Amino acid sequence: MNDTKIDILNVKFNSVTKENMLNILTNRIEEEKRTFLVTANPEIVMYANSDPEYMRVIQKADYVIADGIGIIIGSKIIGQPLPERIPGFELMQELLKKGNEANWSAYFLGAKKEVVETAVANIRQQYPNLKIAGYHDGFFDWESTIIQGEIKQAKPDLVFVALGLPRQENFIAHKLADIDKGLFIGVGGSFDVLAGTVKRAPVIWQKLNLEWLYRLLKQPSRWRRMLVLPQFLIRMLKIKQKR
Repeated sequence: MNDTKIDILNVKFNSVTKENMLNILTNRIEEEKRTFLVTANPEIVMYANSDPEYMRVIQKADYVIADGIGIIIGSKIIGQPLPERIPGFELMQELLKKGNEANWSAYFLGAKKEVVETAVANIRQQYPNLKIAGYHDGFFDWESTIIQGEIKQAKPDLVFVALGLPRQENFIAHKLADIDKGLFIGVGGSFDVLAGTVKRAPVIWQKLNLEWLYRLLKQPSRWRRMLVLPQFLIRMLKIKQKR
């Protein structure tokens, strides 16, 4: 593996392709090593720079990959280009596919009750050999240890946490830290896509790296979140000027 890391506003990104990352994760799962993976976009990077505790969580992750074309553009601005964008949803799909082939088990945490139930039902149908270790919606008492207990007892190979920024990474880092095997990954709104309640951008939009624009057009209420991207790029341009 290429161990090169690119520092983007104090967040160190692994310089890997999706294929590289999938091979690394597969090996670690088969060796029963605990792995915390963060799929970071400009929103996560900017939030981490405003919240020291969240920054510490991100910096403790085993791997941080570029989920967001803004990160790729930022890396090019500072002259340290990352090889490619690795969409978290696509990586999740690849892991489910691999899990189906290898009889892995998976736990799903997050989203509304009806959404996670539908997502899991669709996953059972599409990946019949993947063992469902359990699932729970994203509405629970943060101080309760019931979910941690379920995951610890089930010992799943894959744990997908869809609680959104910053809860999903915080939950993995603070509530699941003593579980010594499995891949833990925050997947944002992926369960909504798997359940069919939200559609991904058409392939042409994805290839043009305009998925963010498609989502904005479909969900205009996201405009405030989108303001992070120009702020992020301005920060990257300032770094370039200083150098």
